[in-house]
Amino acid sequence: MGYRVAVVGATGAVGREMLKTVAERGFPADEVIALASGRSAGTEVSFGERRVLKVQNLETFDFAGVDIGLFSPGAAVSAVHAPRAAAAGCVVIDNTSQFRMEPDVPLVVPEVNPHHLARFRARNIIANPNCSTIQMVVALKPLHDRFKVRRVVVSTYQSVSGAGKEAMDELFNHTRATFVHEQPAPEQFTKEIAFNCIPQIDRFMDDGATKEEWKMTVETRKILDPDIAVVATCVRVPVFIGHGEAVHVEFERPVDIAAAREALRAAPGVSLVDRREDGGYVTPLECQGEDAVFVSRLRRDPTVANGLAFWCVADNLRKGAALNAVQIAETLVAQGMLQKQAA
Repeated sequence: MGYRVAVVGATGAVGREMLKTVAERGFPADEVIALASGRSAGTEVSFGERRVLKVQNLETFDFAGVDIGLFSPGAAVSAVHAPRAAAAGCVVIDNTSQFRMEPDVPLVVPEVNPHHLARFRARNIIANPNCSTIQMVVALKPLHDRFKVRRVVVSTYQSVSGAGKEAMDELFNHTRATFVHEQPAPEQFTKEIAFNCIPQIDRFMDDGATKEEWKMTVETRKILDPDIAVVATCVRVPVFIGHGEAVHVEFERPVDIAAAREALRAAPGVSLVDRREDGGYVTPLECQGEDAVFVSRLRRDPTVANGLAFWCVADNLRKGAALNAVQIAETLVAQGMLQKQAA
């Protein structure tokens, strides 16, 4: 007997990827409901190869009898409707930043900290981490288990899809405009994104870090280990889909490259592609549509004791958002933690 699943924000880039992922992975759903704002109600979205769903109005939707809510409508919308759904008995898996740092809301990456799901009944809400955090902690987890991470220095190369469909449209339109000698003003970004890199994602905070950089720091600690020090520089790059990260890690215990390779090869969710030759690494373009976090360029960092450096990439719409949320739901089912509601 399957579950009733609601996808909230179904017309957005992540919402569409959630629908695609639920269908592709054969999640046991008897019914899938597409929800979005009132202005999108009545439009249609694809579910699987042959099905089309008519979008319903989130504002008036009754969540009674819905078992799982996969939310990605923006933080302000989740703040209103996720608690409403949770109160109706729906288990909310929220992809926005709204609940991530709430102490009674688990922040989960199934390959890393599935045991944190034991606390989800306190609010009936589970938070999906930030896309850049997800791929980094998946790569760090097997290394942390073996050598214990002490400090992380990371620079990200984040695609525009992390900022939504309008940001993707801006990159496309501004790139095209360059070739016809036009210069439209940026609207989705603080500076021109075509043929450029912007060292700001989200707003600036009092200490000079951006909110995205803060997220990577506090989320890594909550998911992996509160004693890990993290400093991040997050950069938006003119790539449509796929985030890259250059990661430098200092460990407490001596690091052996062969043992690090062995740990990464055996880790769930990780694909080690690290040939020390031209092209022997994975790029954001190549990871699009893939489930794994790809690790390449693994090498010793000689500037610190017990240091490693590596490059990792992942599809930010898939593993960085939709897939991670669906994997959380799959874990709840596999562990017998999800009880089907009466319709």
